[in-house]
Amino acid sequence: MDSTTTLLIINPKAGTDSKRGIEEMVTTRLGFRPEVAYTSGRGSAHILASEAAARGVTTVIAAGGDGTINETAGALLNTSTALGIIPCGSGNGLARHLNIPMDPAGAVDVIASGHIERCDYGTADGSPFFCTFGVGFDAAVSAKFDKAGRRGRLTYLRNTFLEYMSYHPETYTIRAAGKVMTDKAFLVAVCNASQYGNNAYIAPHASMTDGLLDVTVIHYGSPLTTALVGVDLLTGFIERNMLIHTFQASEVTIERNGPGPAHLDGEPRQLGPTIEISCYPEALSLFTPVDTETFKPIITPARALLRDVHYAIKQIFNK
Repeated sequence: MDSTTTLLIINPKAGTDSKRGIEEMVTTRLGFRPEVAYTSGRGSAHILASEAAARGVTTVIAAGGDGTINETAGALLNTSTALGIIPCGSGNGLARHLNIPMDPAGAVDVIASGHIERCDYGTADGSPFFCTFGVGFDAAVSAKFDKAGRRGRLTYLRNTFLEYMSYHPETYTIRAAGKVMTDKAFLVAVCNASQYGNNAYIAPHASMTDGLLDVTVIHYGSPLTTALVGVDLLTGFIERNMLIHTFQASEVTIERNGPGPAHLDGEPRQLGPTIEISCYPEALSLFTPVDTETFKPIITPARALLRDVHYAIKQIFNK
């Protein structure tokens, strides 16, 4: 990894923090100045990463949110180019699953360590996702958040609450592993990684290296019992909730009454009434921390929250 084989892609609009200083910080911690490119809109990161891989760049570093990471990763599938992540978004679901620090300096240190894993990805009707795909309530929230104009955790929580007050669940038929389930569900999430972002664990034990997708179905309950699922998302006890049904599969088909909203890694899409989902093993090279921790309810979310608080305090005093 050096200045001639490394591209840094920066999304200047991701998240709520300024990206000033990212170039200098990366240069200092890597010991060389990489090639730098800024995104100009949706699809831009994919084009930049695809061109880089085609001309032999061995490392692409993406500084942005889940949408930027999704675009960049999608361009590097089945190539020898490795992806490094500097989380700068609102949720940072993939980075959090991989235990990449939210502090950009710590994230660059992960890349500098040179530890690379070959990871899985999923597709929904041919479009790739690396963290989560969903239909139902989470897709409706993603669509509302995308139109909000402002980013950040508070905006996301506000839109989640407003959508919850008016949301009407759909009936889904799910076909996987030779079984069929038909039920009215609050949401159906198909997960390659463990969380949506912001330490909300929709599939706490999901792995990106097992060749399987973790499916979480949240059945529709009363307003109170459905709301309490949110608590279990944050504590990691979601699999013990009576409204939850979970299983693993490499291929999943979801059928609903008509076309409607969906999301891939938090990015809203409109998909048809039948959605085909597949897992593709070991297709993406990712820089990951050398040491990983086994997920433990309460403990893992608490540690993640403490790291977030520590980083938030650090930001305040560095301004």
